Amino acid sequence: MTQPGGAARDAGHGVSLGTPLTPGATRVMLLGSGELGREVIIALQRLGAEVIAVDRYPNAPGHPLAHRAHVIDMADGQALRGLIERERPHLVVPEIEAIATDTLAEIEAEGLAEVIPVARAAQLTMNREGIRRLAAEELGLPTSRYAFADSLDALRRVIAETVPCPCFVKPVMSSSGKGQSLVRTPDEVDAAWDHALSGGRVSAARVIVEEQIDFDYEITLLTVRARGPDGNIHTHYCAPIGHVQKNGDYVESWQPQAMSDAALRRSRAIAARITENLGGRGIFGVELFVKGDRVWFSEVSPRPHDTGMVTMVSQRQSEFALHARAILGLPVSTEMISPGASAVIYGNMEAAGIAFGNIDGALQVPGTELRLFGKPEAYVRRRMGVALAHGRDIDMARERAREAAARVVTLPPSP
Repeated sequence: MTQPGGAARDAGHGVSLGTPLTPGATRVMLLGSGELGREVIIALQRLGAEVIAVDRYPNAPGHPLAHRAHVIDMADGQALRGLIERERPHLVVPEIEAIATDTLAEIEAEGLAEVIPVARAAQLTMNREGIRRLAAEELGLPTSRYAFADSLDALRRVIAETVPCPCFVKPVMSSSGKGQSLVRTPDEVDAAWDHALSGGRVSAARVIVEEQIDFDYEITLLTVRARGPDGNIHTHYCAPIGHVQKNGDYVESWQPQAMSDAALRRSRAIAARITENLGGRGIFGVELFVKGDRVWFSEVSPRPHDTGMVTMVSQRQSEFALHARAILGLPVSTEMISPGASAVIYGNMEAAGIAFGNIDGALQVPGTELRLFGKPEAYVRRRMGVALAHGRDIDMARERAREAAARVVTLPPSP
């Protein structure tokens, strides 16, 4: 019988995949081809998929690795539909939030392609309001106190009456901490509103205000929904990933994060509830706050997570391999092979075509690897690469990753 995504299954041969660039190819289109998409492309191509990479700017990190690459405004529904109709992928895999998700829902309903994990998941998770209302109001999951505001006056009222300082103000549509502010006093509300408007993915002026929770640490629980031997979808969990964030962006991550058995059970229960409701196949990055045995839901991304880059050194199958396997209907394993850590390498300048120096020095740190993303343009705080390290324990792995990242030097472009 025919499986979703162009793969085929029969009683004698199980799942089969076609040859790229032939009529029988299994075609996968990635919407977003940054550093995470790049690794998904590599994982898909290792399994023989034909990959089409799409992004909003030319020479995105995943573009050179794909069979074909396109540059479009993915938030333009007409442009997105036109490209999908031309390329006819079996699978459409969103890798960023700034996508015309209503168009994806139409394409899914019309049977033009299968959306990963499903179009509804892409719609809900692009919008912080949608996912927060689902988690707290429909599923009853523990979350921070929250409210929404669509004007500066409304934001002032919310912070004065409903969610007092200290609190976070975030655009309802954004990613990777863009537009996020910690408001410590009422005097900072106006600046937070302006910052949210500048960081939102769309022009709509609407923010979520979230209570600042007193937590011990936050984790990403990578949760994989994959087809089992019985043909049904089963849920698998990676070991919890701890991370440090600054201004909403991750700067370090490590795996495993130590936590109590009770907190881990609760984390998995929350992740199961939200991902089963969203449905589909693939990997989900479920973000959670933890204090002792208590756990609060924060956010979920239906795709590989930036903090999960550590799995390239800590797990037998990285989050990218897990995603590729799950969406193609193949078996997965979340087995760890070593404690690991990652540390971000920044651009440290505003320039196109920068270079990276002292790579040899960085890789002299024992147990380390580098991933340089190949982004065509650098900014001071743009993530341009990541150092990965393993060690006998988390402390050693974190120290090695930080040291390797610190040794990499960013250099101006050659004349």
